[in-house]
Amino acid sequence: MHVFLRLLRFTRHYRGRIAWALAAMVVYGAASAAIAYLIKPIFDGVLRTGEGIGLIALAIIVFYLAKGLGSFWSSYLMTDVGQRVVRDVRNALFRHILGQSAGFFARRSTGQLNSRITNDVQQIQTAVSDTIGDLLRESLALVGYAGLLFYYDARLALVVLTGAPVVVYPLVRLGQRVRRTTRRSQEQKEVISHIANEAFAGHRIVKAFGTEALEAARFDAASDRLYRTNMRVTRALEALPPLMELLGGLGIAAALWYGSRQIAEGRLTTGEFTSFIAAMFLMYQPAKKLSRVNANLQQAIAAGERIFEMLDTHTEVRERPGAGPLPALRERIEFRNVTFNYADGDGRRIIDEVSFSVGVGQMVALVGLSGAGKTTLVNLIPRFYDVTGGAILIDGVDIRDVTLASLRGAIGIVTQETILFDDTIAANIAYGNRDATPEEIERAARAAHAHEFIAALPDGYDTFIGERGQRLSGGQRQRIAIARAILKNAPILVLDEATSSLDAESERLVQEALQALMANRTSFVIAHRLSTVRRADAIVVLDQGKVCEVGRHDELLARPDGAYARLYALQMFEAPPANGDAVGEGEGLAVERDART
Repeated sequence: MHVFLRLLRFTRHYRGRIAWALAAMVVYGAASAAIAYLIKPIFDGVLRTGEGIGLIALAIIVFYLAKGLGSFWSSYLMTDVGQRVVRDVRNALFRHILGQSAGFFARRSTGQLNSRITNDVQQIQTAVSDTIGDLLRESLALVGYAGLLFYYDARLALVVLTGAPVVVYPLVRLGQRVRRTTRRSQEQKEVISHIANEAFAGHRIVKAFGTEALEAARFDAASDRLYRTNMRVTRALEALPPLMELLGGLGIAAALWYGSRQIAEGRLTTGEFTSFIAAMFLMYQPAKKLSRVNANLQQAIAAGERIFEMLDTHTEVRERPGAGPLPALRERIEFRNVTFNYADGDGRRIIDEVSFSVGVGQMVALVGLSGAGKTTLVNLIPRFYDVTGGAILIDGVDIRDVTLASLRGAIGIVTQETILFDDTIAANIAYGNRDATPEEIERAARAAHAHEFIAALPDGYDTFIGERGQRLSGGQRQRIAIARAILKNAPILVLDEATSSLDAESERLVQEALQALMANRTSFVIAHRLSTVRRADAIVVLDQGKVCEVGRHDELLARPDGAYARLYALQMFEAPPANGDAVGEGEGLAVERDART
């Protein structure tokens, strides 16, 4: 009931429409009862004397018209409310999920999140529009029919309606079973969505390894589990109508036996009894619909539970009360005893007591083996995660004391995994700066050495690049991402292996663009290219989440037993390091093996 009431709160903005729908339902119920009542004058008057046939015919037309209009407007308005509620819930859920931390997305698959937004929300639409509409509309019709039965003969009405309470217990048990089974069905839909998303996103790998049959088998198995679960729901839903029919048949049989005696004794006319029986028959359809209402509500509640579980999940990254805008960077960014570990991990520190500072306009390079914590460290700057110990300070201000919008607005990011959207090239470059003019977009593209290949495309900057930019090469995608960062013009820059996807020629062009991009900006660079690392104002060497060395390129190479020198030697000469404890398997500094080194 708590979940159902929370769902109903989404309808509060549409009380006017619901009120009009209720008025239409009252018209529907009254007209339904009036049609059944007209059977009495037809049998007792029109069929005997032929008088009043015109008036009765007109009344039939009027009542059927009223019933039809009541049915149409009540259904239309309730469906409209249901669709609006679906829109509001889906929008709220999307915004809530989008506002979660990076850790939230690391713990959940894309298919799981998509299922909550699509499948679960759709169940709510059924509850708010169809189910609640049926509950109110058909209940009013039943009240009208029942009132007519008691008007004709209260004792006979009690006889034929005594079986109604028998249905309550099966309804309750059915609802409990439907809710459990529906939840399992929604979970199976999540699995199907996850399998499909993985297979489609990784279609090149699937084809390259010839595993189409394997992926199809995984999907078939999940689809079969969903089929079996849905059939259990169907069995539960279809169990009650036969019981309703049996009880209805018993009621009609009792009415015939009792009614025939009442007619023989002159207590009921033929018209009254015929109208009574007709009202009983007319009661069956709304009663049958109402028998499904509880089951449908339980389905919606099962989906609502999953939606509210998501809405009640709060992000680990929150703005503190009274957080203000980030002041312009004037002096330095400082990492002060920064510690980080994942809340749902094994407690091991990913970042362990890291301390260093970067002056305004300087570039710091982060190097180390795979798993050293480089990417995690830079992800703490825009607060994709929050530090679990220590602090990151910008001009002495803890970044947790400023608004997320102002903090992230001051940071430009280019990552190894280039994320582009299924839109035009111009829209992707202007992402985050939708007011940019075409001239500004073109200047950013020229600075990123992307204008030449863009101009060669048939539609130029209006070219749609497909999902994740798949119509472009890796190097082209990377240059679009760099142009996007250039256009943002943020004072703090994070480059996470920004040139790793480029060939030699593209790298040369992008390196020039990066130099222009980093000019007068405070930059954090994770780079495997020695040419970038050499120019850094400081190199921070990380090993298992700890800072083991800090210095410039020449200074660090001057320490032959240092971690940076061993890493440099390992990658330069492909020889084992002097001390195996400092390095291990994985990535390191990929250096240029040509005459320049």
